[in-house]
Amino acid sequence: MSNHQQGQPLPPNLPRGPACSHRRTWITAVVILVLAGAAWYSHSHRKPAQEGGIADSPGGAPATPRWPVVVNTVSKRNMDVVLHGLGNVTPTSNVTVRAQVSGPLLKVLFKEGQMVKAGDVLAEIDPRPFQAALDQAAGQLARDQALLQNAKLDQQRYRTLLGQDSISKQQVDTQDALVRQYEGVVKTDQGNVANARLQLGYTRIVAPVSGRIGLRQVDPGNIVNTSDTNGIALITQIQPIAVMYTIPEDNLPAVLKKLNAGEKLPVQAWDRQMRNQLAEGTLLTTDNQIDTTTGTVKLKAIFQNTDGILFPNQFVNIRTCADTMEDAAVIPAAAIQRGEQGTFVYVVSDYSTVKVQRVMLGPSDGARTAVLKGLEPGQRVVVEGGDRLKEGMVVEAVDPTHRAAQMQSSSGASGATSEAATEPGERRRDADTNPNPTTNRPAKPGARVGQRLQ
Repeated sequence: MSNHQQGQPLPPNLPRGPACSHRRTWITAVVILVLAGAAWYSHSHRKPAQEGGIADSPGGAPATPRWPVVVNTVSKRNMDVVLHGLGNVTPTSNVTVRAQVSGPLLKVLFKEGQMVKAGDVLAEIDPRPFQAALDQAAGQLARDQALLQNAKLDQQRYRTLLGQDSISKQQVDTQDALVRQYEGVVKTDQGNVANARLQLGYTRIVAPVSGRIGLRQVDPGNIVNTSDTNGIALITQIQPIAVMYTIPEDNLPAVLKKLNAGEKLPVQAWDRQMRNQLAEGTLLTTDNQIDTTTGTVKLKAIFQNTDGILFPNQFVNIRTCADTMEDAAVIPAAAIQRGEQGTFVYVVSDYSTVKVQRVMLGPSDGARTAVLKGLEPGQRVVVEGGDRLKEGMVVEAVDPTHRAAQMQSSSGASGATSEAATEPGERRRDADTNPNPTTNRPAKPGARVGQRLQ
């Protein structure tokens, strides 16, 4: 018979030992670590697929990633080596029209801002005093010429009488001296007449050069003098017109090589924003010394400026074609990427996968850049859509307008989602989106490419 049946009390429960409690704690910790590792693995493998454009099909199988990009083919063409500089338009001639005689200004015969030619009459000064001086000088000349003529007749008579031995030789010599004296007086009178005629001609103020005349500095009725500071007007010769600009001293040998060979380097003048080309000309010469404070040298270019679009003292951007690279590999400047490993481009293979290709760049004209090393003509490079690419991704070449519309729609949808998820008054800040092109990892720890940090 059992103890219970015999009426004896049951034994109390034995206390659990510490070994059993520690065992359950370790088992629980291991399970938590396994679950955390599985969650991290699933998240890390699912995130690149979402960034690369991978979407699960309805059956559960992953679809092929197709990130839309705009591509361009590496072309083989001649590439100009262009030197850029900043310059100012300078007139070929800059002449202040002044009065060369003093007197009342009667007429102003030009319109402000008009184009004038050399020799055109611009203004008139009262000519009456100068006309009177000319008449006086002409009268004095006529009187002295009459005296000279009479002295010459007497000289002939004296020579005849001397041949007849009727007068002394002294009288003939005196008459010869008198003739020479009158000849000198007549020459002086002729100079006075010429000077008076010149002063009279100065009363008609003419344009010394062709060009555009400026604002009138004096009105009719005023007394003008030769010592006036401002003169009557200013004429600037703008056809042709010059541009003074500077280039770095390191580019001077290439320019001098062409100039010494007798070649004319083409020069283009662009506006301040480098949007519109204003004129085309040729390089004329260089300065005779380098500016040691800036390390630059001045150059002078000539433009015909037939349309008058270049204006004196205008600021322009100058592009000088110093040389031409023949049969160079050329790509659009938008295809060039810069990252931790230097300058690179995304090359699209025949299987629509992208590859990071480091390149060595050559000269550029702003829109296109020559590649010295790294690319061959015929290869395709990504021009737009390379912000989220990485090595080995599959892309789809699309039309630029189609991609712009697609990106606009996707940005609108993502913006609506983020707006709904953001609490009122909360702002988002852009993360550093300069990833490593091979691993697509952000440059800042903790930042995700293509995402925003709260």
